[in-house]
Amino acid sequence: MVTRNRFSFGTIAVYTALTLFSIASLLPMVLTLMVSFTAEDAITKNGYSLFPEAFSLDGYRTIFVNSALIFKGYAVSIFVTAAGSAIALIITALAAYPMSNPNVKYRNFLALYFFVTMLFNGGLVPWYLMSTKLGLTDNLLALIVPTLMFNAFNMFLVKNFMEGLPEALRESAYLDGANDLRIVFRIYMPLCVPVLATVALFYALAYWNDWFNAIMLVGNKDLYPLQYILFQLRSNIQMLEMLPTGASSEYTLPAESAKMATVIITIGPIAFLYPYLQRYFVKGLVIGSVKG
Repeated sequence: MVTRNRFSFGTIAVYTALTLFSIASLLPMVLTLMVSFTAEDAITKNGYSLFPEAFSLDGYRTIFVNSALIFKGYAVSIFVTAAGSAIALIITALAAYPMSNPNVKYRNFLALYFFVTMLFNGGLVPWYLMSTKLGLTDNLLALIVPTLMFNAFNMFLVKNFMEGLPEALRESAYLDGANDLRIVFRIYMPLCVPVLATVALFYALAYWNDWFNAIMLVGNKDLYPLQYILFQLRSNIQMLEMLPTGASSEYTLPAESAKMATVIITIGPIAFLYPYLQRYFVKGLVIGSVKG
């Protein structure tokens, strides 16, 4: 019996190309990490380098000069991201279900209504006035509800995925006496895990990176999310850099290393979250973007 060579030239070439591409994709992250541990003088002299000439923790010391505020920001961002993503995911699934049901009379009109919201919005002033009238100021709801509670694009992804499920599932559930709410939570959502995991990642990224709501609606420092705290810190460093040389001390502000340290600090939770959702990401995005 003739046995085929398991690793052909084409297979080796593909694996080699993917390995090189993976290394190339990882290099910017490694470079960012190395620069965050490099002394500012060395960065000024030699630029960014994978092999730092002088090791320094000044960038992290600058960020954690008020460590209590940073840790509070972390706690606020984690809570807002977890709670906001969960609420937004449930709302998205509940909105997608009736539009995936062919028995819903005005589902096409509803789809058009949601589509229009992707193209137009009321503007910043009406958004701010409505948020303040609803009491969304100086509380955690101000970081969750405005602008990020629901996304029509994500809803259409879930809707298209649900339309690909057999209609017999819904009909048999009706015959067994289940109502629509039970069908959504007991049948459809467990079957839609790939697309829901993909949408959850989208929502989590949006909440985690959001700092605009904090600027507009939050004045209590204890409620500042991490991104806004680091945004303020970066702005302060830039302002100090603009001061005349004689007005500052001989100490060199770690502007570049602090910038890179900020990147490392902010991507931590998302970097840990992504591997758990990665296996669903491509499947959910591709299937959810093509009807049936």
